Amino acid sequence: MRNAASLDRGLHRRLVDGLYLEAMMMADEARAYFDGDVLSQEDAADPLRRVAFACESLKVTTRLMHIIAWLLSQRAWQRGEIGDAELADEKYRLGRASLTDPTLTESFPFEARALIEGSQDLYDRVARLEERLDRMSGGRGESDAGPARALLDRLNTAF
Repeated sequence: MRNAASLDRGLHRRLVDGLYLEAMMMADEARAYFDGDVLSQEDAADPLRRVAFACESLKVTTRLMHIIAWLLSQRAWQRGEIGDAELADEKYRLGRASLTDPTLTESFPFEARALIEGSQDLYDRVARLEERLDRMSGGRGESDAGPARALLDRLNTAF
């Protein structure tokens, strides 16, 4: 047994449901915000600022989609749609997400920074939950990830 199998099912369900609700609300807020015309005229005129803003929008979306996918996998496990052995598969693990450089976003509008920081915070909390579940069940941790995962992690960190 691995991951959620070693945690009280009621507690696991409440954790997953609360995080799922938070992730879905944040995804809706991010969609509404980044779809709008939010850059100042000065920022909109600067192509590098527009690209930086678009990249950060994609990072927020990617983080949230990784979170939501992981939480949906946990829900599927709760309902018995995924077995313990299947849940151990790499495809059900939390996907890697790039971090944001705070110096790049310090001049972004407050709402953008709040969404960026909020998505990073939520991602970090879900990653800690996954790590804790791994440790509780004796599953693999980051130290057992292997050379391919370590290389992917380094590449994700670099970009």
